[in-house]
Amino acid sequence: MLAAERLPHSLLLVGAEGVGKKHFALEIAKAFVCQSPKSGAACDVCSACRRADNFTFPKSDKNDDFKKVIFSEHADVGMVIPYNNIILVDAIRELEREANFRPFEAKARFFIIDDAEKLSAAKDNAANALLKTLEEPPPSSYIFLVTSRPDALLPTIRSRCQTVGFAPVEAKEIEIVLRRTKNASPADAELLAKLARGSVGRALGIDLGKFREGRDTMLKVLESLLLKEDRVVLLRTAEEMNDAKNKDNYNQSLEILETLIHDVWNLTLGADEEKIVNADIKTNLKKFAESAESKRLASWLTEIEKMRESFAVNINRKIATDALFMQMAG
Repeated sequence: MLAAERLPHSLLLVGAEGVGKKHFALEIAKAFVCQSPKSGAACDVCSACRRADNFTFPKSDKNDDFKKVIFSEHADVGMVIPYNNIILVDAIRELEREANFRPFEAKARFFIIDDAEKLSAAKDNAANALLKTLEEPPPSSYIFLVTSRPDALLPTIRSRCQTVGFAPVEAKEIEIVLRRTKNASPADAELLAKLARGSVGRALGIDLGKFREGRDTMLKVLESLLLKEDRVVLLRTAEEMNDAKNKDNYNQSLEILETLIHDVWNLTLGADEEKIVNADIKTNLKKFAESAESKRLASWLTEIEKMRESFAVNINRKIATDALFMQMAG
């Protein structure tokens, strides 16, 4: 599209969190502002390229700081970000005004709306404020919407954009990135890449030390369920998971437990061991698989997901966790 100079003025970039959608949008913006583009792509060396993706985002909790387009150090590249999970209508109205200005120094102006699904969250719906600009975009402005939840956007928004889908990144590719950028060992890179579920951003954000600590706790849960039938340990673990100091790790603990159950389930089914996420503790998992029934493991995964859904109605998390573990214990 860049080579043919037929880039749509409104693009919807869709894919899982951390697969590179926003980075992709910025690279296209840089291709337009670059002073020395190479084969249509940004050189990443010139002053314009270096300024284009250098943003300073608000650190305060004042909503006034989010009622505007946040520009990078390049005056023709701006971004709108949510405030408390809502994209404010004032920010979209400013985007509309800015989009009608001619470029200051580049061939075009670029505006990125990050977490675009949050356009529809406010009563003074920011999504409606954007419709006209998407339908009749100024000739020298481009608007990219970035989202991992396209279904949460208004159909009228989606219909006015050309969609570009981003597939999960192959685990082997993520391993290469991790070994290059984090100097991760081959074993650590393999584990992180599998945990990332196709998201480079997720892989880079995982604290492997904390993950292993949480995994040790969830292994005790599986041991109590499958080998020792120790309900006291289960209830004590539920209490620890819901302790105030661990509340921020609760969802991660559930995810770890699900991953471990899924690994054991795969082993009971005789699946290719390459599919095992926690390959570094495969010996432990095989012991669990010898004492587990595939149907029981599948039902556990279903119950965990049901509990997750029930949190939407503000049920007591401690009581729900106790009930989950007791139900799993049978």
